[in-house]
Amino acid sequence: TYKPHKPQHIAENVLNRKFQADYNAMEVLLTDVTEFKYGVHSKAYLSAILDYGENKIVAYKLSRHNNNALVRDTVTQIKDTIIPMKTLFHSDRGFQYTSHGFKNFVEEHKIIQSMSRVGRCIDNGPMENFWGIIKEEMYRLTTYNTFEELEKDIEAYIEFYNTKRVTLKMGLRIPA
Repeated sequence: TYKPHKPQHIAENVLNRKFQADYNAMEVLLTDVTEFKYGVHSKAYLSAILDYGENKIVAYKLSRHNNNALVRDTVTQIKDTIIPMKTLFHSDRGFQYTSHGFKNFVEEHKIIQSMSRVGRCIDNGPMENFWGIIKEEMYRLTTYNTFEELEKDIEAYIEFYNTKRVTLKMGLRIPA
């Protein structure tokens, strides 16, 4: 049920799929919102920010509503760790990221904003990859009856992803 919208603010694709480069913490942040179903007909929306240099989720928020407040509450969690004029923040062109409020946040914190091209989810590939991982490893074989059950598992999974999940990037070692 996609509702087309007219973007209020758009940014160039500054990141331009430079996913092979080595980045330091808080240099390249990727973000998006995804949907999870629970109960009979209910939906929850997860907004997350992936620090590409550290390969960690540095902020997230689960909500019953996909709106500007969801993204605002997510980015507010990292406002004190942003590196002005250096942190690049990459998203799709969703209504939350093209809004006046988000643009004000970007300007206030001197963030370099980058956006995927229209219809090119691969431009935000590592973030889309995270959605695939969490849905495959945590969500797919579980039935959630309540928002709270889903929220508890997402919190536990993100903690696992950030601290214990073994990856090739780690040299197949569990972090200390």
